[in-house]
Amino acid sequence: MMSLKRSHLCFSIPEGNECIKAIAKSCGECIQVGAKCGWCMDPGFLKQGEATSTRCDELESLRKRGCSSTKVENPQGSQWILKNKAVTNRIKGAENLRAEDITQIQPQKLTLSLRLGEPQSFNLKFKRAEDYPIDLYYLMDLSYSMKDDLENVKNLGTQLMLEMSKITSDFRIGFGSFVEKKLLNPCTGDQNCTSPFSYKNLLTLTSNGQEFNTLVGQQQIDGNLDSPEGGFDAIMQVAVCGEHIGWRNVTRLLVFSTDAGFHFAGDGKLGGIVLPNDGKCHLENNMYTMSHYYDHPSIAHLVQKLSDNNIQTIFAVTEEFQPVYMELKNLIPKSAVGILSANSSNVINLIIDAYNSLSSEVILENSKLPEGVTIMYQSRCKNGVTGEGEMGRKCSDISIGDDVSFTIRITAKQCPKMGKPETIKIKPLGFNEEVEITLNFICECDCHKDGIENSDICHNGNGTYECGACRCNEGRIGRQCECSTNEVTIEDLDKSCRKDRGTDICSNNGDCVCGTCECKKRENPEERYSGMFCECDNFNCDRSNNKLCGGHGHCECRWCICDANWTGSACDCSLDTTTCLASNKQICNGRGTCECGTCKCTNPKFQGPSCEICPTCPGVCTEHKECVQCRAFGTGEKKDTCERDCSYFNLIKVKDRDKLPQPGQAFPLMHCKERDANDCWFYYTYAVNKKSEKEVHVSALRALTSSPLWAGVVAGIVLIVLALLLIWKLLMIIHDRREFAKFEKEKMNAKWDTQENPIYKSPIKKFQNPNYGHKAVDL
Repeated sequence: MMSLKRSHLCFSIPEGNECIKAIAKSCGECIQVGAKCGWCMDPGFLKQGEATSTRCDELESLRKRGCSSTKVENPQGSQWILKNKAVTNRIKGAENLRAEDITQIQPQKLTLSLRLGEPQSFNLKFKRAEDYPIDLYYLMDLSYSMKDDLENVKNLGTQLMLEMSKITSDFRIGFGSFVEKKLLNPCTGDQNCTSPFSYKNLLTLTSNGQEFNTLVGQQQIDGNLDSPEGGFDAIMQVAVCGEHIGWRNVTRLLVFSTDAGFHFAGDGKLGGIVLPNDGKCHLENNMYTMSHYYDHPSIAHLVQKLSDNNIQTIFAVTEEFQPVYMELKNLIPKSAVGILSANSSNVINLIIDAYNSLSSEVILENSKLPEGVTIMYQSRCKNGVTGEGEMGRKCSDISIGDDVSFTIRITAKQCPKMGKPETIKIKPLGFNEEVEITLNFICECDCHKDGIENSDICHNGNGTYECGACRCNEGRIGRQCECSTNEVTIEDLDKSCRKDRGTDICSNNGDCVCGTCECKKRENPEERYSGMFCECDNFNCDRSNNKLCGGHGHCECRWCICDANWTGSACDCSLDTTTCLASNKQICNGRGTCECGTCKCTNPKFQGPSCEICPTCPGVCTEHKECVQCRAFGTGEKKDTCERDCSYFNLIKVKDRDKLPQPGQAFPLMHCKERDANDCWFYYTYAVNKKSEKEVHVSALRALTSSPLWAGVVAGIVLIVLALLLIWKLLMIIHDRREFAKFEKEKMNAKWDTQENPIYKSPIKKFQNPNYGHKAVDL
C-alpha cells in the first residue's frame, strides 16, 4: 500500500502550548485538551498550508491570528443549585420538630457542568442544631472479668437519661452484649456463668430508661478461654442491623465497653473459620447466628460500615488497654476513647465527655470519585481559622449554633468512557445529612450538534461538516476529505507539492498529504509556516532592537506589515514628528527635517536632537556660565536666584577636568572654559541628550588665572630659582677641576715598575732530580 505522507513528521512542540501539542482534529478533541484551548469555527480562518488541527489554539493566539471572538468555540463550566434549604435555627423547647425536618448542612443538591481542566467551586455551610435527637446503643463485654462492671451498669439507663436530657429532649437508649465465638462452657467450679456467645441484641433503642435498668439487671456474665474478645462481630451487627437495633436518622452513638483486646480478620482460623465476614445482618431472635461461619471483620471493613451508617463510636476501656484502642481510634473517623474505671463507675461522665468531643468536630467525607475527577477542600472555621488539603475537610471546637463553611473545588481531568453524568455525595461524618452532586462533563462543542453528515462541502459527502471544518469518514483524508487512502500515489503527491521542478517537496517545511502541503509546526507556537507550498513564514522578517518588525508590525510571508505611523523594512521608522518638536514648537528648530522620529539638521553647524546646539557659535558657553557657576560653586551673579533661574539643566559633578565627557558619544557636546567670581578658571561641558534633556558636567577643581600680580610673583620665583641653579652649577665646576688636578699630580709621582706587579707571585715551582744522568746501582 502506498504511503500518503513523507517522513518529515519529527518536530517538537513546547509544553507551554498544550492546545497545539494535542493536534486535535475536531472541536470536541480540542476542548478536552484543557480550559485554555479554543476552536476557531470560521471557515476561512486557515491559511494555505495550515492543517485543520491549527484551528485549536490558546484563546489569545486565536485572536492574534484573526479569529473573531464570536467564531471561537470555548464552552465554560457552570453550576445549578437544585435544593438549598437553609440550616435550622432552633432553640431547645421552642418547637417540636421531627429529625427529618432539621437541616444542618446547606445546600443539599446541585449539578455541576465540568469543562476538563476548569475547576468548579461551591460553598457548603454547616451548623450544629440545638436539641438534636440522639440514639445511644450500649454494647457491653459480658465476659467473666467484667462481673463487677455489670453491677454498676444496671442503673445506667435512668441516670444516663437524666444527664442526656440536659443536651437533648429526644434521647433513646439500647443495650447489647458480646463475648466470643460460640464454644463449650469454659466456666468451672462454682462460677455462675454460661457458655460464650458472639452477640445478643438485648434491648432495642427505647426512651424508657427504667426498662434498660430492668433488662440489664437480669444479665449474667459468660466465660471465655482467651483474653481478646469478639467485639468486632458485635459492632458489625450493630452497624448493619438498623431495623433490629431501631436506629433513626439522627445522631447515632455506639458505646463499646470492655476490659480486653479484640479479635480481627484472620483470627477465626484458630477455630477453623476461614470465610471472610460478609458485612450483612444475621440476627435471628436478636442473636447473631453466623459467628461459627464467618470470620471476624477487618478494621477497614468495620470503618466502612460505621461510616456508611453514620455511627460514632465511643470506646470505654480500662487503662491497661487504652493504648490499643487509641491506635484503633486513629483508624476509625469520628470515634473517641475514654478510660473506664475498674468497676465502670465513671461510665456516665465518660459518655458525656466523649459525646461533647465528637459533636464539637465536623469532618467532611465524599463518596468514591469517578475516574479522572479530583476534589479539594478549604475550611473556614471559628475565630478565622482556615485549613487546606486534608485539614480543609474538618473544623474543631464547634459549639451548638456555630456556623462553619467549606469551599469545595471539583475538577475533571478526563471525560468518562460512557459519556454519562456521574453522581457523588459529600457528608459530615457521623451525621445523616449529605450533599448530592450530579456531574455533567463537557466533552463536545455546541456546534457539534449542528454538524451536517455527508456534507457536499466535504468532497461529495465524504465527511461531516461541523464547527467550520470537515471530520472525514473512515478511509478519507485531506482538508475537505478529498482523498482516499487507497487511490493516491506518491508520484501524484510529488508533482502537486513542489512549487517548481527541482524544488523540495513543500519547500522542506511541510508534509505532502493527499496532494496538498500541510506545513510543519514550529517549537514556538507563535511561529508558523504557510502558503500553498509552505514557502512563507511569519518569523524570518527584518528585526530592529532584537524585535521582529521592530515590535511595530507583523510578519507575513517574510515581509513586515507595519502598524500605522511606522514604515521601513523592519517597521523601525516612525512617522510621528512629535519627537522632533523643539521647545519653540518648531520641527527641528526650523534647521532640519524629521526622519524616522529624529532630526536631520540641514545646517552642518547645528547639532543635537532638535538642531539646537552650535559648538562653533560664539556665546553658547557664556549663556550658561552664571547658572553653572551658581549651581556648582554657589557663587556668581545668580547665586541668590539660582533655584528659580537655573533649574533647566541636569548638573553632574566630576572630580577633575580629565573626567569630563569626551567627543564621540551619541549626541553633540560642547567643552567650555570660563572664569568665575574669584578669578579662577572652571571647566564644564554642555549637551542635550537623546531624551532632549540638557546635561551639564562640571569639574570640581578650578585653576588660577594669569593676573598681573600673580604673574609678577611667579616671575620672581622663577628668577630666584634660575639664580640658585647657576650658583650651584659654578660651584660644581670649580670642585671638579680641583679634583682632576689632584689626580694628575699623583699620577706623575708614581715610583713602581709598570712592567711587573710588585705584589704578584708566580704559582710555578722548579725542582731538580739529583740522580738525573747517573746509572743505576746494581744490587
